[in-house]
Amino acid sequence: MMGLEQHEGAAPRREMTADVVHRYVDLFDELGLAVWLDGGWGVDVPVGEQTRPHADLDTVIQREDVQELRDALAGSGFEDVETDDRTDWNFIMASQAGQRIDFHIIVIDEQGRGNHGPPESGVFYPSSSLQATGTVDGRTIRRLSAEHQVQSHTGYELDENDIEDVTAMHERFGEALRDGYPADLWKIEED
Repeated sequence: MMGLEQHEGAAPRREMTADVVHRYVDLFDELGLAVWLDGGWGVDVPVGEQTRPHADLDTVIQREDVQELRDALAGSGFEDVETDDRTDWNFIMASQAGQRIDFHIIVIDEQGRGNHGPPESGVFYPSSSLQATGTVDGRTIRRLSAEHQVQSHTGYELDENDIEDVTAMHERFGEALRDGYPADLWKIEED
């Protein structure tokens, strides 16, 4: 399928569809874990429908819950995927069927912010970004706020999926576009 890339030696990627997302959200709920959707599905949840194919499920999870979730996924045949940017704060696991979950690890501080990385890194999810929910096929799911989704798409070169995501958030929620977006993205402001 177009748009679903694959790491060498890995199982072929399987598209992360709404029904597959529901199965993983069921697991998160069964384990009693707070997990927020980020990335492509983090955009589609507030929109209320799948807007494009997704190669993975981007999640934000508290550090204290990582081992329990890793164990549950490993028991279902998931394994770590080696990537160049893997850290203790960001890693990917994949099922034997090729489904991938990308984990972004946070520690919630006394202000309710989700620190991503060691506290001294200064990288965090604002507390307001962790208060949002949305729906997929009528099911309420935790996700990062629309504002945070748009703000987090800066500081790097946006690919086609990033542009689609930012455009969807802008068109549905009026989220302001920021400096650093490609010039062709600004044309939607004129429409």
